[in-house]
Amino acid sequence: MKLLITGGCGFLGANLASAALEKNAQLTIIDNLSRCGSTQNLAWLKQQGSFRFFSTDLRNSHDLQEIIKTIRPEVIFHLAGQVAMTSSIKNPQVDFEINVCGSINLLEAVRKFSPASMIIYASTNKVYGQLADIKLRETGQRYTALGYPDGFGEGLKLDFHSPYGCSKGAADQYMLDYARIFGIKTVVFRHSSIYGGRQFATCEQGWVGWFCRQALAIKNGLSDQPIIISGSGKQVRDILYVTDLNNLYFSAVEKNEQIRGQVFNIGGGKNNSFSLLELFTYLESLLGITIKYQPTNWRISDQKFFVADTSKAKKILAWEPQVNKHQGVKKMTEWLISSEREAD
Repeated sequence: MKLLITGGCGFLGANLASAALEKNAQLTIIDNLSRCGSTQNLAWLKQQGSFRFFSTDLRNSHDLQEIIKTIRPEVIFHLAGQVAMTSSIKNPQVDFEINVCGSINLLEAVRKFSPASMIIYASTNKVYGQLADIKLRETGQRYTALGYPDGFGEGLKLDFHSPYGCSKGAADQYMLDYARIFGIKTVVFRHSSIYGGRQFATCEQGWVGWFCRQALAIKNGLSDQPIIISGSGKQVRDILYVTDLNNLYFSAVEKNEQIRGQVFNIGGGKNNSFSLLELFTYLESLLGITIKYQPTNWRISDQKFFVADTSKAKKILAWEPQVNKHQGVKKMTEWLISSEREAD
């Protein structure tokens, strides 16, 4: 099968590319190598197998059209994008150009030169906004959404907040509309928090990996300072280990005709939800440390609670997470330790 991954050297892309190589796919990767860790991921992927690589940017419509015209991929995993809400606030125009214009460039290239291609788009739960109208219950270590025992389904009202929410939401809607108007085989996955190996997390993006790294610094005696957090630490997300996401994506490929133009909320689900404070408690037990933290102001438009109801994906794609949150966080810390050794 001929596969194309945009952003194939990022965290999600590198893991998906590795899985594709294991399946002996004819793989092509597009990446501008701007993300932290992308050059390391490219070097790692070259050890996994053979693939075509184009160092270009989705804002370059000419390059993109030539690639699509030449390859005519059967499936495109569209993972490239500006991924941090804080960065979008600092520079909304660049965020728009990458996430909206880049996605339009891809859709147009497919429409003109490879209309049989399937496009799987990595969207975000941020398209639902701050969810300020959802009633919450506050307990000792977390918030709980009243009336949503299984989390939030795809029928939740769209409410784009922040430039990042607007740009991802606009691309999300274009993907669905190109299925309606032009018959392109698009599907949208609105991700909750994905984590795992090859994630070079920062304080702005990849919170599970970031706080695991801070915890390891405490364990290794490299820091005795409180960890800075935004908000109370009671905010909740469902977390999904990256190998489970790979399985989802390949399940979607098998059902490409059935799911054309559909959207799915994707995450670890209610059983794999963590508040930040609960994550700290688990890391303390796992690593034998004490974590001190210092709260600061809430981030703009931050959701106090988001858990994806993944029942639609289970019903239609026969998919559900296999790695539970404790196993996954342990795997995350093990990868961080191994990556530090490689760097040495």
